[in-house]
Amino acid sequence: MHRTVFTDGHEAFRETIREFLAKEAVPFREEWDRAGRVPREFYRKLGDLGVFGIEVPEEYGGAGEHSFKYHAVLTEEYTRVGVVLGATAVHTCLVLPYLLEFGSAEQKRRFLPPFVTGEMMTALAMTEPGAGSDLAGINTRAEITADGSHYVLNGAKTFITGGGQADLILVVCRTSPATPDDRRAGLSILCVDTTAEGFAVGRKLEKIGLHNQDTVEMSFTDVRVPVENLLGEEGKAFSYLTHNLVRERLGAAVGGYATAAAAVRFATQYVKERTVFGKPVAAFQNTKFVLADCDAEVAAAQALVDRALEADDAGELTPADAARAKLFATETAGRVIDKCLQLHGGYGYMLEYPIARLYTDTRVTRIYAGSSEVMKTIIAKDLGL
Repeated sequence: MHRTVFTDGHEAFRETIREFLAKEAVPFREEWDRAGRVPREFYRKLGDLGVFGIEVPEEYGGAGEHSFKYHAVLTEEYTRVGVVLGATAVHTCLVLPYLLEFGSAEQKRRFLPPFVTGEMMTALAMTEPGAGSDLAGINTRAEITADGSHYVLNGAKTFITGGGQADLILVVCRTSPATPDDRRAGLSILCVDTTAEGFAVGRKLEKIGLHNQDTVEMSFTDVRVPVENLLGEEGKAFSYLTHNLVRERLGAAVGGYATAAAAVRFATQYVKERTVFGKPVAAFQNTKFVLADCDAEVAAAQALVDRALEADDAGELTPADAARAKLFATETAGRVIDKCLQLHGGYGYMLEYPIARLYTDTRVTRIYAGSSEVMKTIIAKDLGL
């Protein structure tokens, strides 16, 4: 179907990204996976290209765009060639909205210029060993010093993507006790410099997919954080987190659709080239029917994601609609990629084929940014159930 969601400007950006990835990412994909991270110089190249500054105001070195569609184009292009760009999405789609929305003028002047260039990489630390979706269970604590100049931070976090290479981490912590009628009260966000004494990166976690995204445990032992590094107001973190979940889930929806589309592309190419019983796999009716089903599912996911992108641009994307888009797109990706791997036969299980990496990389999308079960709960509430 003809898409109308992207402008000529988006398509020009697409061509730039496509050329960049072919030269700077695709040849190094396996090397990055073995290393468990992308090199810092690659992040700086993304900064030079302007990727990190798309939504950053011009006064801080960015392009000043407000549309999420440029990020959608980037996602479509790197999934199209079967690569993952390390913690790029965390830096631009998770952390940046907090800095733009809740950062003070002084914090923006301090953090955004190096953010744009890639000289300063960032991460978001919410999850703890005993606290995932239920943020009220967060135990990492920060207490103000007697002179009121610093917070003293203690605790531990896990599953922190990009945490091993980050220079600045937005840490969700408890700065005051919960209230009897609100378990989520008292949570705040501190911007923690990773060179601070008492901060430590622990284990690099071994995952079944997304191998070049460094995901780590980290700990804070009497880490002194200047009060100037409190993001927004004390005790307001939960409302900040829920505010930004809409964009985060839109990003996951885009990724779901894009990976499903990439899977169909890889499988279509493979079955045309692979022969079985003297003829191409593509010649069998089952192959045609499977890919026809997959293509129709991808088209439906694309249509829903495109509507969500338009709604987001208009400032009208609701939490329930973001949940619908994430649920449908990521579940579709799971189904489609599984079918496309099956068409590869035994080779689909080999990591040298991009379909195998898509299979393992995509599984987590039904968990992070809110699991599929959480999405269904949100949608059900929207239905009045």
